[in-house]
Amino acid sequence: METTQGGERSASPEELLGEAVEEEEKQKQESLEEMLARHRDEVQKLQNKEISLKKEAAKGSKAEQKAKKKQVEDEISRLTAQLKSKHSQELASLGYQTADDVVKAISGVTISGKNEPAKLSKGVRRREKRAQQEAAREQRIQEEQSQIVSDRMVENEKLEKKLEPLGLTINEIKPDGHCLYRAVEDQLSLHSHDAAGYGYVELRRMVARYMKDNTRDLLPFFLAENKMELDSHCTDVERFEKYCEEVESTAAWGGQLEVGALTHCLKKHIIIYSGSFPDVEMGKEYKCESGSSVENPSILLSYHRHAYGLGEHYNSVVPTGMR
Repeated sequence: METTQGGERSASPEELLGEAVEEEEKQKQESLEEMLARHRDEVQKLQNKEISLKKEAAKGSKAEQKAKKKQVEDEISRLTAQLKSKHSQELASLGYQTADDVVKAISGVTISGKNEPAKLSKGVRRREKRAQQEAAREQRIQEEQSQIVSDRMVENEKLEKKLEPLGLTINEIKPDGHCLYRAVEDQLSLHSHDAAGYGYVELRRMVARYMKDNTRDLLPFFLAENKMELDSHCTDVERFEKYCEEVESTAAWGGQLEVGALTHCLKKHIIIYSGSFPDVEMGKEYKCESGSSVENPSILLSYHRHAYGLGEHYNSVVPTGMR
């Protein structure tokens, strides 16, 4: 024990060492769920960093932009590989070598080498199903990161070549599951008379309400797209209604059904540009044919199959130099 001049007790070197060891042990005790949550947060931060770097790279001359974009792609590729390696090592430190191990751990099933059959309760089966979905998501992120950068570069180059002659460019939208609605919100904000009252939350409500009101017309398309797993306890209509509730209240990703609903809710012509697929037009009945699009401008979006680890992302397309 050591004492300061004022008579106060100070920690000895042995005590300081013990506190350091205790802190290290606390860090080692991070649970699997805490680790996966931190991994998701780190992936999200990397995605936000990519958006920020891309926006910064969009400044300057065309030659400067091209050079900056290449630097951004190389930097994100390096950081993605580092993060993937770090996450794999951390999961291995807890004894989880495969996605199946992660699923069992999250759902509360003990991992053992025995082949004894286990009777699982409904609650455990539900947790295991959710865990499988979560583990599959984590695995997809890690597996696709190695290929996603090169695919993304090819896709972006094709899209740029398509948009540049039209005087258009990409305005990056946050990849949080709301990207379709945020991209539409961004498009509406380009025209002041469209902006009021149409945030992404309100757009989701509008789409869900429209889909519910038009169940008879939309149900066949919903079933064809297999948007939800078959549930013997629910009718097709009930399944569709549940999906509409998800559209309204969760970050469920929007697809063709939702884009179609947006065209009718907003009475807008929507064009979706892509570097991987043919461009798509919806709501042609709302397209301005008078030669001037000032009165009812079209909504311009871009679809990116390889934008991030999970792919399938929407951005807003704006006139070059506007944003």
